[in-house]
Amino acid sequence: MREVPCLFCDVHDETVRFTDGPFRVVACARCGHVYVNPRLSPERLHEMYQEEYWASDRAKEFGYTEYLAEAPLYLRTYAMRSSVIDKYAKPPGSVLDVGCAAGFFLKVMADKGWHTTGIEISKPMVAYATEQLGLGDMRRGDLLSIDFASDVSFDVVTMWDVIEHLERPDLHLARARELLSDDGVLVLETQDVSSRWAGMLGKNWQHYKHEEHLHHFQPDSMSRLLENAGFKVLENTPRRGGKYVSLGFIVERVGKIHPALSVLASPLKLIGNTNLYVNLRDEMVVVAAKA
Repeated sequence: MREVPCLFCDVHDETVRFTDGPFRVVACARCGHVYVNPRLSPERLHEMYQEEYWASDRAKEFGYTEYLAEAPLYLRTYAMRSSVIDKYAKPPGSVLDVGCAAGFFLKVMADKGWHTTGIEISKPMVAYATEQLGLGDMRRGDLLSIDFASDVSFDVVTMWDVIEHLERPDLHLARARELLSDDGVLVLETQDVSSRWAGMLGKNWQHYKHEEHLHHFQPDSMSRLLENAGFKVLENTPRRGGKYVSLGFIVERVGKIHPALSVLASPLKLIGNTNLYVNLRDEMVVVAAKA
């Protein structure tokens, strides 16, 4: 575990929002950015996204219960979210998905005729995307470790549920800008700590998962982060920020609010393969272009 300064101010000047075990969720006293302190070592942050993250026995605090079992719901979610790409980019083109996990978003885009490239640090997820989904250009690593030819550029770069996991998101965004074509767009999605739902739930907000979610952005801090990396924000909206989820997933997440709610809701698990679209408007979908 190690203490870190504010991402923006690079100083240790914080106010504590709450403490949970060894972790503190803090706000920078100078700029208000919300983040987790202390954090796990860089080695542990990389290591945990391999096997244990995708089949976790404590998914309320870390990872997913059975990520791959929800494949149809992720495909449906990304089919819905791909409409934001249609709004800002002329198809078909080239898309780079950073932190692409099993490649479900890329599968949607490939089926729409796009040329796809995926980056993912998890070895089993890269294998699944390649072997099960037939995605050809999958690269294991992250934006800062993978080299691209100097003449390579992408019409769209996406980061779905990624930016909050990164130790230095500013460096990753700067690299994404280098790989983006001059008229291309960056699309990212992350949680909004200033949302009404986050305020209502306090420390029980489902996105407080301290081992993995290192930063908690809000629209103002997200705009600042992007502008510092050379982008201008075209749109920031909670629309399309929701997901198609199973009833079992809902039971798991309400347990984060209170264990008794999980017990009361547990009969929902018996209702077959029922799923629904849920948008609590506590996540933001952001579109940006080169400034």
